[in-house]
Amino acid sequence: MRTMIKNIKLGEVNEVAGFVENIRNKKTMCFIVLKDQSSKLQLTIEKEKHPDLIDTLDKITIDSVISAKGLIMESEYVKLNGMEMYPDEIKIESVAEPSPIVAPKGEETNIDLRLDYRWIDLRTDKNLLMFKVQSYFINKAREFLNERDFIEIHTPKLIGAESESGAGVFKVDYFDRNAYLAQSPQFYKQMAMAAGFERIYESGPVFRAEKFASRKHATEFTGFDLEFSYIKSYKDVMKMEEEMLEYALRKTSEKYKDEIKKVYDIDLVVPTLPFPVMDLHDVYDELEKRYGYKVSESEKGDLTTEGERLVAKLSKDMFNHEFLFITGYSKENRAFYHMRDEKGVPCGYDLIWKGCEITTGAQREHRYEILKAQAKEKGLDEDVKFYLDFFKYGCPPHGGFGIGVDRITMLIFNEGIKDSMFLFRGPDRLNP
Repeated sequence: MRTMIKNIKLGEVNEVAGFVENIRNKKTMCFIVLKDQSSKLQLTIEKEKHPDLIDTLDKITIDSVISAKGLIMESEYVKLNGMEMYPDEIKIESVAEPSPIVAPKGEETNIDLRLDYRWIDLRTDKNLLMFKVQSYFINKAREFLNERDFIEIHTPKLIGAESESGAGVFKVDYFDRNAYLAQSPQFYKQMAMAAGFERIYESGPVFRAEKFASRKHATEFTGFDLEFSYIKSYKDVMKMEEEMLEYALRKTSEKYKDEIKKVYDIDLVVPTLPFPVMDLHDVYDELEKRYGYKVSESEKGDLTTEGERLVAKLSKDMFNHEFLFITGYSKENRAFYHMRDEKGVPCGYDLIWKGCEITTGAQREHRYEILKAQAKEKGLDEDVKFYLDFFKYGCPPHGGFGIGVDRITMLIFNEGIKDSMFLFRGPDRLNP
């Protein structure tokens, strides 16, 4: 059985396998750099001692998959981890043709071409690190919630009614009727509250039939959502989120900050607590006063795309912080299920990180008659009748939020959304 390269033992015979990252096949010697998910290893073959391997070596190409068995020795001459293997056996598992996505020296391959061959594109050190970090970050977010008595649930993605606003949904044939791909687990998260599951979270796919062509939008992405009961205010939701993010980013930084700096030349900043908070109207006042950015009164109920981008600078200038909670959105720009205060202002927020919205969170309206009236106000009362039934039989006060896993990854590494997803889905891409 093969040993992962990071676990090989010096002075012993080990069996390893992986992709060939580099090969120098000379007249008397052959040097191969082999990589697997864990690390890299140099294989050194003296042809005079192993004439039986010469034909095999001549067939090996870059990106071929091979396995090798041999003695691992320490070497002061090998820069790669200071060790090398002297293989007695080499087997070609798969020969690779020349890569179709190698760009001329000094040029960068077109992103769409790389996505056509994403399985090859993903083989780079940068991409492997990105998804290791993503996995670790989500694991630490789960750890944070598990320690606070949250349970993980898995809600259906095929639903019988258009969810939330009814806009931007994918319709699919479902036997003798229509079904829809869920825009979020929102309704079922709240059903869990009505079921007495007081603290839940979920990580799973989310679908949005929106024809955006931007750095941050996709038609399918991974959401990380949570909901919890017996809150007194949406501020309890904000506190839970900032503490979770600080914990997950701190743990991720402790493990990966040096590697992120080495591979990406990026400093992963661990945010301080608490995160700064501003009312939306105050944000617009400061954007105008500081940077001359003005919007009409009719636009001030929501944050514009340019305003969102400028918030990155505003938060750094005012609070020396990468994150900013923004409250005070108008009811016209919030979902019908957000609770409203005595002035009719939704009890919720957006969280902006590096000039990009990563969360909409809120206290939910849990009182049946009020919720029904707010749905009717939006013209959705019939569409969400099944959802309204959740609140007829008692439901505790509750709130929650959802984060896009891919956006978090995008912002950690300062990449676009296409580079930050395992496989990107957009209006013009369904393959591979």
